[in-house]
Order: sequence, then C-alpha cells, then structure tokens
Amino acid sequence: MNILFISTEAAPFAKSGGLGDVIGSLPKELLAQGIDVRVMLPLYRSIKQNPQYKMNFLRDFTLMLSWRTQYCGIFEMKYEGVTFYFLDNEQYFGRDAYYGYDDDGERFAYYSKAALDVLPYLDFTPDILHCSEWQTALVPVYLKTLYKGKPEYDRLKTVFTIHNIEYQGKFDGGILQDLLGISEEYRGILDYNGGMNYMKGAIVTCDKLTTVSPTYSEEILYPFYGKGLETIIQENQYKLSGILNGIDTKAFNPAQDNCLWAKYSKNTYIKKHANKSALQEKLGLWQNEDTPILAMIGRLTEHKGIDLVIRVFDELMAENVQFVLLGTGEEKYEAFFKEKARQYGDRISVTIGFSGELANQIYAGADLFLMPSISEPCGLAQMISLRYGTIPIVRETGGLKDSIKAYDAAAGKGNGVTFATVNAQDMLGAVKRALSFYQNKDQWERLVKNGMATDFSWKKSAKEYIKIYHSCLD
Repeated sequence: MNILFISTEAAPFAKSGGLGDVIGSLPKELLAQGIDVRVMLPLYRSIKQNPQYKMNFLRDFTLMLSWRTQYCGIFEMKYEGVTFYFLDNEQYFGRDAYYGYDDDGERFAYYSKAALDVLPYLDFTPDILHCSEWQTALVPVYLKTLYKGKPEYDRLKTVFTIHNIEYQGKFDGGILQDLLGISEEYRGILDYNGGMNYMKGAIVTCDKLTTVSPTYSEEILYPFYGKGLETIIQENQYKLSGILNGIDTKAFNPAQDNCLWAKYSKNTYIKKHANKSALQEKLGLWQNEDTPILAMIGRLTEHKGIDLVIRVFDELMAENVQFVLLGTGEEKYEAFFKEKARQYGDRISVTIGFSGELANQIYAGADLFLMPSISEPCGLAQMISLRYGTIPIVRETGGLKDSIKAYDAAAGKGNGVTFATVNAQDMLGAVKRALSFYQNKDQWERLVKNGMATDFSWKKSAKEYIKIYHSCLD
C-alpha cells in the first residue's frame, strides 16, 4: 500500500503550527509500520535557500491552470527515511511567508493541480492521496471533476483531514471556471452561499474524512464548532473518523533535549527543578523553588480562551503563583499581558513572539500549563507539557478532552486538571485545584509521574490511519 501525503507544511522544512508537526512525524511512523509513504510540499523560498537541504532536481513540466500556462519543477530529497517531493514555482512560492497573500486561492489551486499532474513523472505510484486543510482541498475535487474518467487517476483514493475547520478557503464564486478550470456542472461541489469553499469541496468529494481527535469529529457536527459546514459534515458523516494526533517523542524528550539546562526522565524528574531555577533566572522571575510557575504557550486569539484568563487574571495572581507567557496574536491581548508584566514585576514574564528553544525551556521549567481553549481540534502543547512533567489545566473540548483525564487523588489516576464550561470562574477553580495538588508533594509526584508515563507517540494513531487506508481500498 502506497501513501502520498500532499501537504503545505511538514517539519522541519515548513512549519507554522500543528499541521507541520503532524506531517513531519506521522509518515515516519507509518514507514516504520511497513507502509511505503512519501510526502509532497511546495518548494518555498525558505526551503530553497536553506543550505542544509540537499535535494535532487528530477525534471520540470508545464501544466495548465484553467487558461494559465505554468511551470512546475520537481525536486526530491530523503529525510529520516521518508522521501519528500518539492514542487517549484517561483511565482507562487518564492515569498517570505507560506500564507496570507491576496492570491492564496490561486497559489493553492495551482499546487493542488500540480500535485496531480506530477504523478506520472514520479518513480512512485500511490494508492491513496492524503490531503490536509483547505490549501490541498482541491486535490479530491479535481479528481472527481477534471480527472474523472482517466484510468490512471480514477483508481486513486483520497483521505482528507481537517486540522482546524476555522480556516476553510473561501473565495469569490467567479473563480470556478476562470481560475480552477472546473466546469459549471460541478459548481454545487464547491458552492457555499454563492462563493467557493475549498474545504467544503473536499468534504464532499474525498473517500474518507478525518479530524485530529475523536471529540472534535463529534463537535463539528454542530453549529458552535462546525463554522457553517456542520450540515455538509452531517451529510458526509458516514465517512468521518476522529484520530488523535501524536507527537514526535524523539524531538520532545527531556532526557535528550539539548535546549534544557538539566536533562531528566520520569525516573529522574527531580532534576526538573534545576530547569525551573534556571528559567526563573533567565526570565527575571523571583527565585523561589516552592512557588509554582503557571505557563501558557501559543497564539493569543479568542478561540484559545484568552478572554477567560483576562477576566480573572488578578484573582489568579492573588494565588501564590508565577505566570509565564510565550506567544503572539491579537494586539489587544498582547497589550493586556505587557501591562500586567509591568504591574506584577518579577512574578510575570511575557515574551511576545516565538522561540522553539524557549518553549522547550518553559515546558521543562514550569509546573503547570494552562490551555483554556474554547475550541481545540487536537492540541499538541498539552501532550508536550506532560512529556516534560508539567501538568496541563485544560477545558474539556476536542483533543484536550481526549488526551487529558482529570486527576482523581483518591484513586491516584489521571494526568491533568480539567474544567468543562466556557466560564472564567470554572477555569480559576481548576487552577486552584491544581495548586492544591502541588502543595501535597505525594499527590504531586504521583500526578507528574502519571503524566510523564502517558503514551502520546504516533504508534497507536498510525495503526488507526492504516485501518482507514485499508477501508479505502477494500
């Protein structure tokens, strides 16, 4: 069984979020389980200019995007056992960022079509094309329209994964023929309130539809989470599955992480304290080993639950706690936390931006990790924090609900602290419960060890994807 991942991100080549982590690690595990898997990416400027990446030029060809004649170059490279193909077009991908341009609809229509046109030129014949997010959503759409009736393409099956339904790829209705080159008879596949919706098209035309956690696959059937596509998903629920993401347990391993001041494992987690002291010193926090550090890492946006934190922030800081933030996002949220950093002095550290090294140092040095998300398709930060022995406090939604189980002190079971409602006081109550566990050293040690023992590797999830692939071909 041959699988080709068609993606716009894969770590380490291109990563802006969870998609890059997933496509950077899932194919490696599938390969280890005996699947012949390859990955296709756009050849972004940042990849092309990186001297670390030694790739081979295979050939180039010309493709048609509606009436446009476009160049496509094919490059190949093997990385950690997985073969990667890179599609080159300077007009579309020779830019400073991956996304955010006025012609994104055209850029990724080109990429989706090129991903299909390139197949005859590869020394690899896929059985299944696994696509993710709106940027590759036209691949299954094209297969069911432009390529319909071509034997070499009719046999191909598609799996489409929704990582975040908030971003759907919505464009003007006039692009159907002029840009996409798709006949008017197929307008209904992509039509959404008179416009074109790439993700809707993939949901309708793919053979199997997946999301990145079981709970999220249930949530998006309803308007609060479905963001306007809930009815379409309900109609296609027969092909929907939710598979919880894993993390790269080699990349995120406190026993081997060179970013840390002191390496440690579940059996030597007492060494974690050295990372806490060093983090306090680095960030200018008051040096006190017994004061718990509550951390947040991620985007400062509404759906991450930032408003809940703001609403009770002073009450939170009335507790014996230090607060560390690493992230960037909406200006109003950045301004709030900057002001609180000035107000609370050496009890708060706010870093606006992102650093992978600092993130890992925070995972290792903090005691508690707050993720009060309104919606969270999967979330990886809560898994990484547990890997580093830092206890997550999460709202029970999406992948947070599937990965974090509330600690039961009497039974000694559970790996985190949870709350259910979108309510700031409930979140504050969860923080206080976590702090009460922290004050009881025996309970805390049990909770930390439970967390570090949780298996978030890709092994189980990869097996579930293999079942999905087999069901496509049966």
